[in-house]
Amino acid sequence: MLMAEVVGSVVSTQKDPSLVGKKLMIIQPINSHQEKIRFQQVAADTVGAGIGDYVLLASGSSARRLFSEPSDAVDYAIVGIIDTFDM
Repeated sequence: MLMAEVVGSVVSTQKDPSLVGKKLMIIQPINSHQEKIRFQQVAADTVGAGIGDYVLLASGSSARRLFSEPSDAVDYAIVGIIDTFDM
């Protein structure tokens, strides 16, 4: 499981039919010190996250299986909102 910060949203009027109705968010993966790692990605939101939220991500087949109609177009899914970081 990965952690990320939601940094934006994506609006797409033309997309794969399996993505219709899914909220797409731009996420920036982070480490446990909330430092940016890797590069930004797009994730399908399952929990109602907003810009500025820190979130938990599922990836790959785990992300695709979260939806009633699995989509090969989904590589990342937001599955939780982080309340606090305790170190």
